[in-house]
Amino acid sequence: MADIEEKTDRYEGLLAEALDEATVASPGETPLAVAATDCVEMAQSYLEDGRHFRDEGDLVNALAAFSYGHAWLDAGARFGVLDVPREGHLFTV
Repeated sequence: MADIEEKTDRYEGLLAEALDEATVASPGETPLAVAATDCVEMAQSYLEDGRHFRDEGDLVNALAAFSYGHAWLDAGARFGVLDVPREGHLFTV
């Protein structure tokens, strides 16, 4: 089983990389564009929260925050409001 420190670092990297790759599918002021923007903003907030928790030595909450952040991006991708790579290890779509 992976060490929590290694796993936390790995999940942080995955979330940061996924944030770099995800884009709003239909920019503008439509409800779907707003939902996509919300997904990205929530993921970014969880990335920042996770980094704060890690800096405080709270690896359990850091790992949870990174996981939740990635879940927001995965949900946006599955709903079709975010454009993401279909190949690779970043998304489950």
